[in-house]
Amino acid sequence: MRKKPTRAEAILWWTLRNRSLGVRFRRQEPIGPCIVDFACWARRLIVEVDGPSHTEPGRQEYDERRGEWFRKRGWTVIRTTDDTVWSNRDGVVDLILQHL
Repeated sequence: MRKKPTRAEAILWWTLRNRSLGVRFRRQEPIGPCIVDFACWARRLIVEVDGPSHTEPGRQEYDERRGEWFRKRGWTVIRTTDDTVWSNRDGVVDLILQHL
């Protein structure tokens, strides 16, 4: 995924990179046993962009368990979808800024 991000991840990364929101985000960052789409270590914020595979049976439960694992360790997890990034990138950025 690092070399071939989804279109939505590439769009969002263009906004998050180079400390453009005032903090550093890392892309495809390993945290514990997981790799997250975007992470800001300074604010302990994770941003996950969910594509079509997240609608498969059992995937929502897996995502919830994973999110709980992060929350127990002091992380905040924001989840959005590919479609939302494509259609409302500014809204996604505003949500991230609220959590920062």
